[in-house]
Amino acid sequence: MQAIVHKEAAKAVIKLSGRFDFNTHREFRGAYEPLISDAETRSVVVDFSGVDYLDSSALGMLLMLRDKLGGANKDVALIGVKGNVKQVLDIANFGKLFPIS
Repeated sequence: MQAIVHKEAAKAVIKLSGRFDFNTHREFRGAYEPLISDAETRSVVVDFSGVDYLDSSALGMLLMLRDKLGGANKDVALIGVKGNVKQVLDIANFGKLFPIS
């Protein structure tokens, strides 16, 4: 997986591509951790348009992202969700935890 962070004023977009699984936890954490203490960033959007697979460890990483950013009073949303990725997020009821589009 590749994680590229792009900032637009108060919003940061983390664009993911490839497989989002346990093997990518360091890269994902490295993408979002600087945003926690960044005073300019008020919201974070995770773009899944390039992700073709995610597993249960990816769900855990998303929950950790939500907890850490929530503790810093920052919003998190998921966009570009489709196919198998959408199905996994729907089964896990992530629509109750994140705005998803």
